[in-house]
Amino acid sequence: MPNTIRLHRVLAASPEKVYRAFLEPDALAKWLPPNGFACTVHHLEPTVGGTHKMSFRNFTTGKSHAFGGNYLELVPGEKLRYTDKFDDPNLPGEMEVTVTLKKVSVGTELDVVQAGVPDVIPPEACYLGWQESLRNLARLVEPEINE
Repeated sequence: MPNTIRLHRVLAASPEKVYRAFLEPDALAKWLPPNGFACTVHHLEPTVGGTHKMSFRNFTTGKSHAFGGNYLELVPGEKLRYTDKFDDPNLPGEMEVTVTLKKVSVGTELDVVQAGVPDVIPPEACYLGWQESLRNLARLVEPEINE
């Protein structure tokens, strides 16, 4: 049975800035890959019905895995819902990711639900990867550089 991963974080940045970090290719490539991986965004069309395609390359081994999907719902500054499917047949099924953003007194409350994670991916490895990614996201969006 596929797994569901749930994450929560509060970021000291506006919901609009956090939202943009999920939809700009260069921003995604900077924060989304877990530590030890490099990301290439091959295609990103951030519209409802649009598609995305990227790959993560293990910097140690050089091996990569590609994945992509469709945008199902986009509410600026509030919500993103999209699918992800690995190209590798050993990682079957389609995942659905829901990102909810809520303005709070110190910035943005972020909730991520990733449903349908293939059974061959240990949930704890998925949590570890997401935690690293969300730390990288904070490093990108929290500095307020007004130059």
